[in-house]
Amino acid sequence: MNRTPDEPLAAGHPPSPADALRFAFGTLTVLPVRVGRWDRATARGGMLCAPLAGLVVGLCAATLGGALLLLGGGPLLAAVGSAAVPAALTRGLHLDGLADTADGLGSGKPAEDALRIMKQSDIGPFGVITLLFTLLAQVAALHELYAAGWARGALAAVVAAVAARCALTLASRTGVPAARPEGLGAAVAGTVPVGAALLCAALVAALCAAAGGVFGPAIGYGALHAGLAALAGLGLAELVLRHCRRRFGGVTGDVFGALEESAGLTALVVLALG
Repeated sequence: MNRTPDEPLAAGHPPSPADALRFAFGTLTVLPVRVGRWDRATARGGMLCAPLAGLVVGLCAATLGGALLLLGGGPLLAAVGSAAVPAALTRGLHLDGLADTADGLGSGKPAEDALRIMKQSDIGPFGVITLLFTLLAQVAALHELYAAGWARGALAAVVAAVAARCALTLASRTGVPAARPEGLGAAVAGTVPVGAALLCAALVAALCAAAGGVFGPAIGYGALHAGLAALAGLGLAELVLRHCRRRFGGVTGDVFGALEESAGLTALVVLALG
């Protein structure tokens, strides 16, 4: 999806919750969802629904990890399976965005040249190294978690996926410009009011804490631990976002991918360290 959204289709015809959900799932996953509306009002609702897309991705990742354990696989195989699901459900677009952003940042070139590097189809050395260590860290963290039991690994997969997509909601807030006039970054940049984005982040952190409080005591988590993991992921993504704004002048679809991967990995690491 590379076209810039228009203004709402017609006065008095705001997008429905179903339109927002279709936008979220249609742009952030490869699930067979048709995006019926493509305008800024729908983009706003879609990015506010991004954590729900993360919830579905996380549940799928946790299901595969648990199934592999039940079938006799060890925690390492379960970790690989859980790490592979988000990549498969996005066709690797977020990982590709992470690699492209690493190449752009690592080039040390002015914004225009860095954006040109990011748009190229190949992956440079900075991107390769970043992808390698990101995937290794994901699998290592999930391995530690699944080694402590299926429930612990499953909860971590869900918390990380939800926090990762919430980082995209925050990055879509008003005041964060697009670095290019086209692409998904331009489609969603600045669509979400700051207050709504912060409320969404607070709700995500609270729900992650609640999940840790309900399911955590039996598996070594608590409300504080799970909530802090989500907040740590969002905090790290915010640091990456600020750096990208300084370097590129705004956000792109690749930057969104980098933010998602950064937030999810940070949440996993915090949960594993606990």
